[in-house]
Amino acid sequence: MEGWQSQGMLDKEFVKERLGSFDFRIPEALPKAKSMIVVAVPRPQAQAIFAWQGSKKALILPPTYVAYKQTSRKVQDLLAEFLKTRGYRVAPTALPLKLLAVRSGLGQYGRNNICYVPGMGSFLQLVAVYSDLPCQANNWRKPQMMERCRRCRACMRSCPTGAIPSDRFLLRAERCIVFHNEKKGDILFPAWMDPSWHNCLLGCIHCQRVCPEDREFLQWIVEKEEFSHKETELLLKGVTRDQLPAATVAKLERLDLIEDVDILPRNMGVFFRKGA
Repeated sequence: MEGWQSQGMLDKEFVKERLGSFDFRIPEALPKAKSMIVVAVPRPQAQAIFAWQGSKKALILPPTYVAYKQTSRKVQDLLAEFLKTRGYRVAPTALPLKLLAVRSGLGQYGRNNICYVPGMGSFLQLVAVYSDLPCQANNWRKPQMMERCRRCRACMRSCPTGAIPSDRFLLRAERCIVFHNEKKGDILFPAWMDPSWHNCLLGCIHCQRVCPEDREFLQWIVEKEEFSHKETELLLKGVTRDQLPAATVAKLERLDLIEDVDILPRNMGVFFRKGA
């Protein structure tokens, strides 16, 4: 990452905001770690349906936005319980999960830099733990892109911001819609970003929607919450959590959006502005 940044391939702001939490040290809780275990969990989309001015608008939350922490904890607990009976332990990681999955052989990169796993497409969540379980085989390999991507440009053509370049494999993350619509709510979208490009309440799914590998998962939507006109109005106004009705708070909690209340007015605004 330092090398890419020194070459101008990684935006400094992106590195500071999104890559600063990685920790490449062996955890003190498991100083004799001998292996890492990487798991892919199939994950669906979620949907928030908002009533507004006599109609309803359904906005998608991509896979992993709902119950991300709970899913990670569940996988870690299952691995810990399973290995404990065999005399081994696990500890959580703070590592680049896509890179781990691809270099371990579990998945491959798509041209969009997302990790794909056979049978799951990119509709998945990655979880990794350290373990003191000995690893006999060494499957570590160079990062690989799916063979299908070599002759496909669907994601590149569908990305409205140009975040998937043709002159290099590394994503231009500072151009990605996700980078901008997850920022704090008082930070406006950049002037160059057309409001019509937005397609999710949080995150973005342009490149996944057109990917042939994801075709069979596009209708997999399980978590759905519906917000009344009054609730939509309150969220657009940017009221605080304490000012929201208990029923609204419960819906936001089920969608894992309660911590993002300050982001919603800006993100929802592009969908509910006059003429949208």
